[in-house]
Amino acid sequence: MGSAHLYFPGDRLSAAELTAACLDGHLVAVGDAYIPADAVETAALRAGSIAPLLGDGLAATGLSAAWIHGGIDEPPARHRVQRVGTRRLHHVIDRRLEYHDTPIPEADLTRVGGVRVATPARTVGDLLRPGGAHDIQIARRLIDSRTVTAAAALAALDDTGPLPGKRLARRLLQEWIASAGQLDVTR
Repeated sequence: MGSAHLYFPGDRLSAAELTAACLDGHLVAVGDAYIPADAVETAALRAGSIAPLLGDGLAATGLSAAWIHGGIDEPPARHRVQRVGTRRLHHVIDRRLEYHDTPIPEADLTRVGGVRVATPARTVGDLLRPGGAHDIQIARRLIDSRTVTAAAALAALDDTGPLPGKRLARRLLQEWIASAGQLDVTR
């Protein structure tokens, strides 16, 4: 069930009416939807704004999950998603999605705003594995905001099987743990 605060083009109002409400200062855009200008933009509203795009078979991962968890302010141009479950998708994926066919384990998912999203710990590991400076900065922002600890992200990374870039991600997390003295893996 969606939020009463989310307005999608063509649902209750047309795209033109929603745009006019934005120009009048009544609504603001969040992801693929609009919310009242005085509403607080929460993780649930960000996730709910892309719910029609993901459906039940996909989960938000990478930068999309980081956006939902508050690691970045603006949604990515293309949402990174992975399939949930063992069934492969046999239909055309929306061009607004960067689809990865590898299934994401249910243990690495949480439900936010009715949408499956990679946990903050899994998200940090996924951002660190490619080793790009921008993604590393976003992962660090998630840790600095106390959304997740580096120790929890390391534990989640260690629970996964072999992944490309896993050694780099482990090294970065170990350095962050050593520099901050984070020893608590309970979070």
